[in-house]
Amino acid sequence: MASPALAAPRQATPGATGAGPMTPFLGVAGLADRLQRAPTGLIVVALGIGLVLSVTFAVTIGPVPVPGAAVWRVIGSHTLPGADGLADGIPKAQANIVWLIRLPRVLLGAVVGASLAVVGVAMQATVRNPIAEPYLLGVTSGASLGAVLVILLGWFAVAGPYALAGAAFTGGLASYALVFVLSRRNGQVNPLRLVLVGVAVSHLFGAGTSLVTFVAKNQDGIQNALFWMAGSVAGAKWGQLQVPFAVLVAGTTILLLQARPMNALVSGEETATTLGIDTGRTRVLLMTTSALIVGAIVAVAGAIGFVGLIVPHAVRLVFGSDHRRVLPLSCLFGAIFLTWVDVGARMVLAPQELPIGVLTSALGGPFFLWLLRQRSRAVDGGNR
Repeated sequence: MASPALAAPRQATPGATGAGPMTPFLGVAGLADRLQRAPTGLIVVALGIGLVLSVTFAVTIGPVPVPGAAVWRVIGSHTLPGADGLADGIPKAQANIVWLIRLPRVLLGAVVGASLAVVGVAMQATVRNPIAEPYLLGVTSGASLGAVLVILLGWFAVAGPYALAGAAFTGGLASYALVFVLSRRNGQVNPLRLVLVGVAVSHLFGAGTSLVTFVAKNQDGIQNALFWMAGSVAGAKWGQLQVPFAVLVAGTTILLLQARPMNALVSGEETATTLGIDTGRTRVLLMTTSALIVGAIVAVAGAIGFVGLIVPHAVRLVFGSDHRRVLPLSCLFGAIFLTWVDVGARMVLAPQELPIGVLTSALGGPFFLWLLRQRSRAVDGGNR
């Protein structure tokens, strides 16, 4: 039988002495208690149904309204064998809007949200810091610098999206490794130092991106880079879904296989070592997988922040802290979350569109401040 520390991090009452860095800061009575005892499979099914409904409704919303039944008829006509006539009676323009414009965009948003959410979970476990996420730790900035170099130097036109994804992965891994190395002291990662180093590295790579954009002479590339840097899934095509979806599936599988070691890492370095976890190897694997996922996402959607902060905390608050639950539930909830954020980006200033990164930052900034306040209260309560 697995050790309790490997099975799930110890839950503590908010504000109690000894509350760990991953403990939820606010108690949720009643419903949350029942949800934490509910079977994971049942919750996954419920969130899966919620995701299907969210995708359906998101496709129907827009300047040209589309009935939900028409959405599924169009999808069926393209995916089911011998069902070409399923979309008969639906105007051609409406069918094209569903299949060529809205559905790829909504699905890409779901993939991006799921990816950023699982990366946030992995990063918070790797560095034992509840406010770690790709945007705050500079990983997104590093990936953006690599991708912008590819766009502005014209390599994208030669090598295509694989060059963009490869450059974003390289930049993200480099920034993640730099933050991790600089935040270590006496072989340990200091959570406060980690955040400060992450902010510094994020600004450093951000300055590099601005410099490259400023000195570039490719005006079309500059406009594309600036809009892309704000984060967007607008103009998504079916061909853009293959790489990020494959990376999401592979990366999430790897992370799920590391759920028990992640539980141990959260319990502390000494505890993890005592339980037989090779902490160095585990962290390298988690860092590399996270950078790979971020690189694939940044390559197609640009820099989108705070999803990896908001979603994992919401999941832990309601469903508990065991990574065997947190990872799959964050994946599904992240997909639902960003699907609806993208709907907001399309509709808030319609017919104009906001970059999706603008809305996630508008939501994430206040959430980050709230999180810091709750963490301060928990620390102050523990010191009384």
